[in-house]
Amino acid sequence: MNDKPFPLLTAKAISETNEVKHVHQFNKNAIRHTRSIGDILGLEHLGVHLVRIAPGNDTTQFHFHHQDEEFIYILEGKGTAEIGDELVEVKAGDFMAFTQNSLPHCMHNSHAEDLVYLMGGTRSDIDVCDYPKINRRMYRENGKKTFVDLSQVDDI
Repeated sequence: MNDKPFPLLTAKAISETNEVKHVHQFNKNAIRHTRSIGDILGLEHLGVHLVRIAPGNDTTQFHFHHQDEEFIYILEGKGTAEIGDELVEVKAGDFMAFTQNSLPHCMHNSHAEDLVYLMGGTRSDIDVCDYPKINRRMYRENGKKTFVDLSQVDDI
């Protein structure tokens, strides 16, 4: 007998799911209101989240992953994506994909309406994430996170 959930989450069920407020550990203005819809259906190796960013907030701290890949598909609203050295206006229907060791990135909602997007990505057992603007590196191993200043990292 299969003990996994039925693999359909209706629009009504999603709308009835509580949003979880997440404030980024390195950016207090990065406040995401998230529905982790992939978790509800039992996804373990792929995270899928419906995210809402209120006006004036950021999505995250400017970063990139060494092992994980991620994507963003904008459903509603507009924002400014910072990708590498470029600022790009993004809107509903736009899609971004970030491979391993991609350009660092984040978004900001400077508009009057919420920015809503579908975000997903791989969940490697081990990941390294760099935050170049604050000179910090995060190591994640099986869900446990540790952080170091990049000046303390010695490449051999």
